[in-house]
Amino acid sequence: MADRSALITGVTGQDGSYLAELLVGLGYRVTGIVRRLSSPNLTNISSVLSDVQLVDGDLMDQSSISQAVKVSQPDEVYNLAAQSFVATSFAQPVLTGEITGLGTLRLLEAVRANAPTARVYQASSSEMFGHVLTEPQDEQTPFHPRSPYGVAKVYSYWASVNYREAYSMYVANGILFNHESPRRGLEFVTRKITDGVAQIVAGKTKTLRLGNLDARRDWGYAPDYADLMHRTLAAPTPDDYVGATGESHSVREFVEVAFHLAGIDDWEKHVIIDPQYNRPSEVFNLRGNANKAKRTLGWEAKTRFADLVRIMVEADLQRYGIASR
Repeated sequence: MADRSALITGVTGQDGSYLAELLVGLGYRVTGIVRRLSSPNLTNISSVLSDVQLVDGDLMDQSSISQAVKVSQPDEVYNLAAQSFVATSFAQPVLTGEITGLGTLRLLEAVRANAPTARVYQASSSEMFGHVLTEPQDEQTPFHPRSPYGVAKVYSYWASVNYREAYSMYVANGILFNHESPRRGLEFVTRKITDGVAQIVAGKTKTLRLGNLDARRDWGYAPDYADLMHRTLAAPTPDDYVGATGESHSVREFVEVAFHLAGIDDWEKHVIIDPQYNRPSEVFNLRGNANKAKRTLGWEAKTRFADLVRIMVEADLQRYGIASR
């Protein structure tokens, strides 16, 4: 694979950083697009910073995306950048549509014009399913998004399918269910929980404010899903694949396990239910069926729910200087 080159949008995020590490390890020449910030956060890619070429770009700016594709001349393009926080999408729906929806279209146009033989991976989301009537969800399940984020991802999904069909481009969608890690942003509920638990153990706070504890999600481990992304573009023909563990767990279960791992069993004393964290329209039960990915790509999620929570809790305890229990 030493002669392969890849372009990653969102390279400094959770998924982008794990994918960059994987591809560098496989001998790829990796280019990452980063937004021009006064002080960019490169922490997640610190281990491969010397091996990744960074170029300025923004999914809201066509010329910068086109230039990044032109300069990197990638064999593979992974579109992982997005405004991906569901709560923010309700507060900033137009911005979410611009980045998460139209941003994908700008990238597809840039690839079509400057690297038409490149293979493109679009990070789709289980949030596209939204209001589900059947369980588990697979590649044939209808979309009914319940947030501006989910709506924007549906747009990106169909734009990707359209470019595949209209221009015979290699474009594949990865419909990934929730996947977490210690690199997850603190605004996401899983990381908010594990960081909150660590802060309570460290004596920095006594409470953790959360919203709906009954929502259920199919939670996996991000590095497993980076492997699926790579396998998706290695397939002979482009297609769309669900990535999931096949299990669903409630936010309440996540809280219970996280507190227990930190040696706290009376978690109810520390958790405050705050209605401000409830969504205008909630998604209650997402659980994926990844049989197609297993059958076609030989992929399945390796990390189970309890192990995922343990990995995240131990990492956050360590950040506060606390030895694992």
